[in-house]
Formats: sequence, structure tokens, C-alpha cells
Amino acid sequence: MIDRAAAMDRLRASVPPNVREVCERLTTAGYQSVAVGGAVRDAILERAPGDWDVATAATPEQVMALFKRVIATGIQHGTVTIVTGRGIESHVEVTTFRGEGAYTDARRPDHVRFGVPLVEDLARRDLRVNAMAYDPGTHELIDPYEGLRDLEQGVLRAVGPTGNIYDDAVGRFTEDGLRVMRAVRFAAKLELPLDPDTERGITPALPSLAKVSRERVSDELRKILATRRPSLALVPAFRSGIIGSILPALAKVEVAPWVARIDRAPVDARLGALVADLGVLAGKRLDPKNVKVVGEVLRALKFSNDELTLASSIAAASPATAITAWSEPELRHLLSDVTRPRAALAVALWDAADSPLAERGTAILARGDALATSELAITGNDLMTELGLPAGPAIGKTLRALFERVLDEPALNARDTLLALAR
Repeated sequence: MIDRAAAMDRLRASVPPNVREVCERLTTAGYQSVAVGGAVRDAILERAPGDWDVATAATPEQVMALFKRVIATGIQHGTVTIVTGRGIESHVEVTTFRGEGAYTDARRPDHVRFGVPLVEDLARRDLRVNAMAYDPGTHELIDPYEGLRDLEQGVLRAVGPTGNIYDDAVGRFTEDGLRVMRAVRFAAKLELPLDPDTERGITPALPSLAKVSRERVSDELRKILATRRPSLALVPAFRSGIIGSILPALAKVEVAPWVARIDRAPVDARLGALVADLGVLAGKRLDPKNVKVVGEVLRALKFSNDELTLASSIAAASPATAITAWSEPELRHLLSDVTRPRAALAVALWDAADSPLAERGTAILARGDALATSELAITGNDLMTELGLPAGPAIGKTLRALFERVLDEPALNARDTLLALAR
């Protein structure tokens, strides 16, 4: 239960001085001005607020006339940024109250109209908990869609002008296809479930999601995987068809073990955990050196090459594809293919899946068994000095041959032993 008096005290104390000053100047000039969005919600929930945004009745031109340092960041949509000092934290984004036209591209309105009241401006947002405003001058919470009640009841509902939750959800989500991703992300971020009618409104909006750039989709997916419990987003995403839309190769995944593994995995391993079942679903066993299945899926979502390489390596060593009866030499070969920098994440993924591989992989890492030729007890210089080998391909071939022996028998990784083997 939220103590409303305490929540209002937190709001008063949380608003940064420069945001308060911007609102005060605009209000003094005759334009209603309020703090809006996620920062208001987070202050109420005793979470650290992110960026504080201001909404105002003033047009962009009127805002620019009142402040000396203003950046026209999105003036066509009513947004300017006021610079109140040095550093990015001094920037205050100010947006004019606005109504919106159709969303032909399912991402941004074709046109906006200024001069609407605040209540109409708030109605165009995605969820009721994000449609609250705070007036720092009057210390008033403006909450026409009862977002505070939703926070008290522990549920997330779509906002809209009709009051019918399902119809409002379909309307909000169809306008901007990315909102379905945001809705499930907020379920994980705030650890609150979506109202059933709000979740039901996601499926009719999936054609709009298909129009959204894959870069924006992958960005939302990153944010979901960074939450404390990604499953709180992934389960409704699977249920509503989002996963089938953005990751069709995972449409038949067994949900319960899939999300449990992702929740338990370290954040850096979660993208790999997300796609770890791809090989099984495709009827293939993944190989860290040949991860085409994973690569195709993640590349389609515009993940970076570094993210793709890391996730592919971890997925290839997943408990879904690794064989639990493998011997330690076989596990060392696998971890070597995964590479030393990623081996710990692969073992962490085994642990997240309660795989018996985890204990043995942990022991391999704890002992410091060599997983790369650079970890051998001799170098190319030793081979040239002690064996008289000339510089050239023979050095590398000999080191690789020695490394293969060491992967099978770690005790061989001693200088004299390796030199004897090299001879």
C-alpha cells in the first residue's frame, strides 16, 4: 500500500531545482507547466527517478522566447531542451501539451496539434502509471486516469480517452507498435503484472510492432534482460505473441525452463540464455565456431557484432545443447571454443539451468586449467630457444598440438614436460 502523504513528500523533495525553476518561469509567464512521466511515477514508488521531463501549455516558440539557452531538439513535435547549466544533467526537456494525428508508420504521429488541455496530453501516453503529472508550484498531483490507484493495486493498465481498458490498449498499442514492448518491459521493471484486458490488447497491435525498426525492438529487449526478473516481461510477451513476432524461431520454446534460466543467468549471459534453445528447436547442435542459427536471429534484430559473438558462444555451450555426460576433457574443449573471456558466463548459464555441468565447469575454472594456447607454460620463444626451431608456421602448429594435449591432460602444462613433448 502506498502512503499518499509520504508519496507527495517524496515528490516535493525529488524534483531537481532546475526543473522546478523551469516550471516556475513558465507558470509565471502564464503557461501551465508540470513534471510528467516516469520520474513522477518512480518518486512515488521510492525508486530513483530518471530524467525529469516538463510538459507545458506554452508553444515551442513561447518557450524559446523565455529562456536564453534552448536547443530545438524536436520542435516539430513540440519538444525543446533548455540548458540550465553545465553538463547533461542541466538539460531539461520541455514538450508542449499536444494532441496527435494518425500514426501511419506505427511509430510517430503524422502531425501534432498544440493548444490541447493537459488531460488530453496525458491521455496519449501508454500506461496510466505513466500518465501522472506533478505541479511543483502548487504541490499537486494531477492524475486524471488514476495511475496512483493502479500503483496501489499493483497492476498496469492502458491509458486512453474511452475508459474501456481493452479498447484503450488496442488504440495505444496500435498507434505506436513499440508500446507493446514498453508495456511488458514496465511489467518487469516495476514488477507489476499487466491488467488482463491490457495484455489482451497487445495481440491486435502486433502488425504495428512489425513496422517498428529492429534497432528499437532490440533496445527494448536489452532493457528487459537488464531487469531483476526478465521473466515478468517475457512470459506475457510469449503469451501475447510478441515473442512470436520478434523472435519467431523461439515461438515453440518451452516457456517455464526458458524464463527460469534467463532470470538466474548473469545479466551479461542473458542474451545467450534467451537464444540458447535455438539449436534444439532447429534440430541442430550448436558449435561455438559455427553459430549460424543464433547469428541469423540476432542479426535480424540488429544486435551488434560483439553482442552476437558473446551470445552465440554462450548459447553454443548451453545446457540445452551441451551433453551432461561429457567428460572434463570434453568440457575443456568446449570452454576453449567458447574462449576464456566468456567461459565463466557459459558456466554461469549451466548453473542457472541447474545443469550438472556447472559443478565440473566451476572446478575447471577454479583450477585455472589452460583454455588457450597463450595459457601454456611455454611460448614460441621457448621453442625457438630450446629446440632451435626457426620462426614460422611450425611454431604455431607445435603450440596448437601441445595445447590439444593439455586440454586432455591439464597436468602436462609444465615447462619441462611441454618441451619434452615438443621434442
